[in-house]
Amino acid sequence: MKYHHRFQVRSPLVRVSNFHSQAASMPAITPPPLSVRLYRAPDVLGEGDEMDFSLGVGPVRVRWLARIEGVSPNGFTDRQVHGPFAEWVHRHSFNALDNQTTEVVDEITLRLRPQPGWWLVGMGMWLGLPILFAFRASKTRSMLQ
Repeated sequence: MKYHHRFQVRSPLVRVSNFHSQAASMPAITPPPLSVRLYRAPDVLGEGDEMDFSLGVGPVRVRWLARIEGVSPNGFTDRQVHGPFAEWVHRHSFNALDNQTTEVVDEITLRLRPQPGWWLVGMGMWLGLPILFAFRASKTRSMLQ
């Protein structure tokens, strides 16, 4: 399965890239009622770093370990090492449209786990991606513009 989302923010590429490379940005741009708990991650994400976190709604939490790959000023990839999906690869790309405008592109490739419980969790998350990324776009704009 593939998901694709893009938006523009009135902020220079370097500022957008720096914002997204901070582990604290993830909880800051996650919509309620979801919550993110960071258990282990460097303040600034670099090549080969791992983020150990959970996503939850109320008392229900799903633990996730992601490895950061392909880091450059124009983006990075987070790849699930352990988590709710059989496969999750999320490429974050940043493209300067001019000196003050950056396009943010999120491309996700995922495969659901075949086990019924994990399949339902994964499908629920898949169906929520449009809402999640619309919120992230809005929140990113408000934090960086």
